Amino acid sequence: MFHWLEKRPFFFTVVMFVFISFAGLIMILPNFAKSSQPLVGTKPYTTLELAGRHVYIKNSCNACHSQLIRPFKSETDRYGHYSLSGEYAYDRPFLWGSKRTGPDLMRVGNYRTTDWHENHMFNPAEVVPGSIMPAYRWMFTNLADIDTAWAEQVTVQKVFNVPYNQPLPMKDGSKATVALADSVAGANASALEEAKLVAADMKNQDVKDAVANGKIPEIVALIAYMNSLK
Repeated sequence: MFHWLEKRPFFFTVVMFVFISFAGLIMILPNFAKSSQPLVGTKPYTTLELAGRHVYIKNSCNACHSQLIRPFKSETDRYGHYSLSGEYAYDRPFLWGSKRTGPDLMRVGNYRTTDWHENHMFNPAEVVPGSIMPAYRWMFTNLADIDTAWAEQVTVQKVFNVPYNQPLPMKDGSKATVALADSVAGANASALEEAKLVAADMKNQDVKDAVANGKIPEIVALIAYMNSLK
């Protein structure tokens, strides 16, 4: 049979294509599926974090900052462990990015603090001399859209089976649960409680007063999101 194929290049090519395609189906695709499963320690976003992610997207932060650490020493030395597929299991859309005007933010929560983000967003050049990043001072007065964040949580739970209200394994062997509120009012209440923890580490008195009065400025939601990137 093989000698017959050797004399007929066209049929030989067809048979090789079929064999390679079959091997790809049974070897490559299952590996892709396995790699895309959530890693231990990966959690869905809370309502406040998701609202902050919306702020991040709305202001095109992903246009200048990637969220993808490549497996090169120059990258891992600066940003931490290279990115793994399973870490993005709950990201919709992905924010990998293709350009870096600023640093990668995949693990920014490991080395930046709440007050650093606060000062940086208010006046980037004062925190990072020579920075060309604009100030985002409107985030200190604009209010985060908690209702839309909660609606997205409900949607991804129903459509993509994102495991809200389920205990998830953590790297230290413990279990953690990200709650999904039963109503918009409940989502706003839980987001406000989380916002109070973020605002407690901030210096801007107007932001602190707004949170104390039951409002959540966009900067608080954004910082909650940035702190979750680890």
